[in-house]
Amino acid sequence: MPKRILQGTVTSTANAQTVTVTVERRYKHPLLHKTVRSSKKYRAHDEIGSFNVGDTVRIQECAPKSKTKRWEVIAS
Repeated sequence: MPKRILQGTVTSTANAQTVTVTVERRYKHPLLHKTVRSSKKYRAHDEIGSFNVGDTVRIQECAPKSKTKRWEVIAS
C-alpha cells in the first residue's frame, strides 16, 4: 500500500528533531455548498533540523518514531 504524502506549513520547531506541520484541506459542504477550510496538525520527524517556521514542506507516512510521531519530512 502506498504511503500518504501531505503538504503543509511548519508551525513549530520547539522540539529536537521534530517539526509541527499544519495541513489545511478544503472541501465543499454537502448541504450548504460552501467551501469549508479545516486544518490538522501533524508532528513530523526532521533528522537534521533544517526547517524553520513558515516553510512549506511535504511529509510522508512512516513507522512510529515516538508516541506522537508517525510522519517524516521528505522535501521542502
